[in-house]
Amino acid sequence: MESSCLPATLDSLTHASEANTPSEAIYILYRILENPSSSSEALRIKELAIFKLCDLLSQEKWAEDLKNLPIQLRPFFSLIPKAKTAKIVKGIVDAVAKIPGTSDLQITLCKDIVQWTHLEKRSFLRQKIEAKLAALLMEKKEYSEASTLLSRLIKEVRRLDDKLLLIEIDLLESKLHFSLKNLPKAKAALTAARTAASAFYIPTDQQGEIDLQSGILHAQEKGYKVAYSYFYEAFETFNAFSRDPKDTSSKKDPDAKAKAKAIYSLKYMLLCKIMVSQADDVAGIISSHGLEYLGPELDAMKAVADAYSRRSLKLFEIALCNFKSRLDEDPIVQRHLSSLYDTLIEQNLCRLIEPFSRVEIANIAELIELPADHVVKKLSQMILDKKFAGTLDQVAGCLVIFEDPKRDVIYPATLETISSMGKVVDSLFIRSSKIMV
Repeated sequence: MESSCLPATLDSLTHASEANTPSEAIYILYRILENPSSSSEALRIKELAIFKLCDLLSQEKWAEDLKNLPIQLRPFFSLIPKAKTAKIVKGIVDAVAKIPGTSDLQITLCKDIVQWTHLEKRSFLRQKIEAKLAALLMEKKEYSEASTLLSRLIKEVRRLDDKLLLIEIDLLESKLHFSLKNLPKAKAALTAARTAASAFYIPTDQQGEIDLQSGILHAQEKGYKVAYSYFYEAFETFNAFSRDPKDTSSKKDPDAKAKAKAIYSLKYMLLCKIMVSQADDVAGIISSHGLEYLGPELDAMKAVADAYSRRSLKLFEIALCNFKSRLDEDPIVQRHLSSLYDTLIEQNLCRLIEPFSRVEIANIAELIELPADHVVKKLSQMILDKKFAGTLDQVAGCLVIFEDPKRDVIYPATLETISSMGKVVDSLFIRSSKIMV
């Protein structure tokens, strides 16, 4: 092993950089790491070699090699400071995350690292990796395990008073409870994150995460105007963060993660506009803010906005079919579009039955271009919700619409007068009682 190693020098790193293929460069970097020297210069060169190796392994999608790298580097970790160890380990985890379809591998890697940190008593690194593990478990919908992990982690971090990590964990907890449809706990966790964030300066991207989660929770409570403002703040944050702070001319490639967050923030901004019946504003927002983010996500929202503007169920269903992965498989959008779809059906049905006192259900189904059984179910629900007065004649296959009964305004006025007189009599009784005493 020692005979095949290379000296840990800048020349060796240069040799790796000038390799003809990535595989050859990876082989050279591994040979540098095998060098037994523990001088300060050698350790510095090895650290650079590790980061270069992580980048190459990630580019080549050698996920298994990345997973095994922390085990191979454990002797090296015993020679360097704990802070540098934490930086390298997190770099390896992030490198694996860049490879698509490695969720299970990332979970296994994080669990292995957590087990090692327990043995080495490296609490700070363990907590960071456990926070990452909780986020991965949530993505896999392993909510029970993620909840147990976060509950224990919050208690530990609060004792240590690590504000940045505490904000990250509170945000994760808010997202977890939102996924479990426990809105009060989701809001409480987000409030805790906001309180901690207000105490000191936090990174820009983390502030964007807080704004994005705030918008999601307000939208869930149908406060779409407030949600829009939060989404706008999140979009502005991620849009600025995705560019190189020294060069905002868009010539350089933006950070992929920040760009994805900016796209989702803009997508939810458009959703809010549609939900408050301002679908005509969608095109203007895209032209002013989203030209560089044009793609399937924004195309999906444009299709929904167009369908809603035309009050067309057929166009709405075409949009849902064409952009299924962008609409139905996005849990946040799906929750709101389902209620929007119901509203659109009700509006169309009310418009169609308005001229009639009796109409065949088959005719309504043909006009609205929906299956007859679906129309019957929706009409029954609307009658029970008192959206209109009528009844379904199942034998004749017809809908009978009743005239709206004229409301007599005398009775409510009479009841109000009697109530007012009762208050006056009660007041006089109290005063007379005082006089008698």
